[in-house]
Amino acid sequence: MKISQLFTKTIKEAPADETAVNAKLLIRGGFVSKVMAGVYEYMPLGFRVMEKINNIIREEMNAIGGQELQMSVFQNKDVWSATGRWQSAKDVMYQFKDAADKEYGLGFTHEEPLAAAARHYINSYKDLPRAVYQIQTKFRNEPRAKSGLLRGREFLMKDLYSFHASQEDLDQYYEKVASAYGRVFERMGLKTIRTFASGGSFSKFSDEFQVEADIGEDIIYLNKSAGRAVNKEVYTDEVLAELGWDKKSLAERTSIEVGNIFKLGTKFSEPLGLKFTDEKGDSKPVIMASYGIGLGRLMGTVVEVSHDDRGIIWPESIAPFKVHLMSLSRNEQAEEVYQELTRQGIEVLYDDRDDKTAGEKFADADLIGCPWRLVVSEKTGDKIEIKRRSEKDSRLVEVPELAKLFL
Repeated sequence: MKISQLFTKTIKEAPADETAVNAKLLIRGGFVSKVMAGVYEYMPLGFRVMEKINNIIREEMNAIGGQELQMSVFQNKDVWSATGRWQSAKDVMYQFKDAADKEYGLGFTHEEPLAAAARHYINSYKDLPRAVYQIQTKFRNEPRAKSGLLRGREFLMKDLYSFHASQEDLDQYYEKVASAYGRVFERMGLKTIRTFASGGSFSKFSDEFQVEADIGEDIIYLNKSAGRAVNKEVYTDEVLAELGWDKKSLAERTSIEVGNIFKLGTKFSEPLGLKFTDEKGDSKPVIMASYGIGLGRLMGTVVEVSHDDRGIIWPESIAPFKVHLMSLSRNEQAEEVYQELTRQGIEVLYDDRDDKTAGEKFADADLIGCPWRLVVSEKTGDKIEIKRRSEKDSRLVEVPELAKLFL
């Protein structure tokens, strides 16, 4: 992609109403465009990052037997009324009436509709276990929409749901998902802490995956020796006793939640009539669990923990492009390098603009944050100046060596 043809442009100043680092840098770099508080649109650079996040998640969910599907965002009141959440979730669920005065909602999660749909396909113990997931836009009537992509009203979420015949089977799969979540976050350069937490409207307790960050809205208490933590919301003597932890050994941290997993039991299957017949012919409710990851929140978290005073430092796994190529004299050599790297399948963002100074091009490269910067100029001669975004020093390399570095 040539920057001269890119739909967006970088801007020097972020909107005055943004305070979070992720929002400032993502808007300035042209990754997202703000619509209103808690609502952002993904521009071409941001869309490329999101697609890479999607692909990592898909790979890990597929690897543990997840089957991708797509549910409706448009929600039927009757399904949610069966569990009582049409009323209890009204503060966060967008609810409205149509021209015929019938009530509907917009999905912020999909336990009820998935349980209802599963009634058509799960009838016997032979149909279990099953796991399905989607990557979908969700809506949440968030009264405190802030912190850029970290707390939104409209957001992309990966929600996985599993169905089991026994608690033992659920417990085993739950741990498989926890391990898969760890791999997802690690591949994105995030160090997460598995955290014991409240289950909210889903279950009594849950497990969260937290990333230490100053902007985080969660307070957790970290047990360094165990490598796990407990959220402040369930930080009680009773819970600590259950975990076998001593308060004196815990360290308080501020963090961002990037994922959560819930053991639902039969909370949603029983009221919606999701049952199966076991080996003895007895009818039993299906045991369920759900597992969520906020994709925009992930993207914002990466920026929060991986940036400097000049801009974003993307990990290679989700960077919009691997290489940011700059021509300081718009010479033929830069074009040749661009064409050759592209031919070999290397993603290149090529700054071919002739109306920008060298300083402006360097500033944009640092702001956008691709992992590698290549510079072609009269000064570099027949060689190319190469530098990692995360490092200070650059070096000169021969053109034939370039592809070997990136493949």
